[in-house]
Amino acid sequence: MSEPCPHYDYCGQRENEDPRFVSTLTKSTFAILLAGGRGSRLHELTDWRAKPAVPFGGKFRIIDFTLSNCVNSGVRRVAVATQYKAHSLIRHLQRGWSFLDGRFDDFIDIVPAAQQVSEDSWYQGTADAVYQNLNIIRGSKPELVLILSGDHIYKMDYGRMLAYHVSRKADLTVGCVEVPIADATQFGVMSIDDDGRIRKFSEKPANPEPMPGNPEMALGSMGIYVFNADFLFEHLIRDAEELVSSRDFGKDIIPYSVPRNRVFAHRFSDSCVGTLPGSKHYWRDVGTIDAYWEANMELCKVTPELNMYDSAWPIWTYQEQLPPAKFVFNDEERRGMAVDSLVSGGNVISGATVRRSLMFSNVRANSYSLIEDSVILPEVEIGRNAVLKRCVIDKGVTIPEGLKVGVDPESDRRRFRVTERGVTLITAAMLGQALHQLR
Repeated sequence: MSEPCPHYDYCGQRENEDPRFVSTLTKSTFAILLAGGRGSRLHELTDWRAKPAVPFGGKFRIIDFTLSNCVNSGVRRVAVATQYKAHSLIRHLQRGWSFLDGRFDDFIDIVPAAQQVSEDSWYQGTADAVYQNLNIIRGSKPELVLILSGDHIYKMDYGRMLAYHVSRKADLTVGCVEVPIADATQFGVMSIDDDGRIRKFSEKPANPEPMPGNPEMALGSMGIYVFNADFLFEHLIRDAEELVSSRDFGKDIIPYSVPRNRVFAHRFSDSCVGTLPGSKHYWRDVGTIDAYWEANMELCKVTPELNMYDSAWPIWTYQEQLPPAKFVFNDEERRGMAVDSLVSGGNVISGATVRRSLMFSNVRANSYSLIEDSVILPEVEIGRNAVLKRCVIDKGVTIPEGLKVGVDPESDRRRFRVTERGVTLITAAMLGQALHQLR
């Protein structure tokens, strides 16, 4: 059995106890959040924004969940590395995440790709994104470096993972989650021994290795890594000097380190926060339109697996000061109503019917319109007599009067993007082109 972590005296959460545990260990950690990816599987939803900036859950952005985990865990020295179409993301970070006090060495810094190492290249991979910011990390003199992705929805106490890393005397620790074997080709897949040490690591293997005793599941990387700072610096510099490398943690740094160094796996179930009794540990990769739609729809359930009402582990964000949602008209055929739905501030449901849907801020649904099983992003106008079923409507779209979507799949496919599960994505550009063809 390994020695207990000298910095961290956490021994389990009591009932009604605040799950956060801020320690000298979390305070001596520097986090770098990799938020430069496009998220191409979200198609037109990321034409003008990076994936971490995509709205989620009625008032948040995807990146808010990872940043909230940092703040709630006590990891409050964070650099956010941006690259792809970062304007929306940077604006959100400036407005919503500037509340930490630099006088106490707490900060969330934005570090855009700036060709800091070479004037000929942007970030070449996840490891290169960190390598190009080594001077920033070194300036904070951290003991540990926490590498994070801004692409997933989950609540996690990073302090527990940091404590595990130190207790194992690890050089590198990889956060992992159990994933169905059919989906494991999209993950880094690892095999571990009884002590949790990683003995084999394969990035996105064609034939993933199942977990012992459970052929239906594999142990997949969450894209969360804890490094001893000096170990990280040494291996990033070594990798940068390699002539043949993709400059990636999953493809290069971790496979190189596994047979040579102490590399351990930390299970998400040991640090997940806010799991309801009898529920699975909540972690979602919302990297496809179907997955994004489904994760938002789950929030409309009576008791969703993701608890957004947990005051002990709040999700922080930037939100405009908006008036309350308003529901008007109460005639038999023209009743403003929403059931099994989330409706945000600034919305006006004017004689429209909303069922099992999630509506972001400043949405107006006009008389006789019907919205079912749909995700409506901010500042959408829905015209009279429109019908929207199983839709994702992008920000700023104006749905014309009488438009029907989700009723005739073949007609929808000619005008918009329809997924394998029958979810229709509508953006302003798609709608403009469809209306132009009708003229």
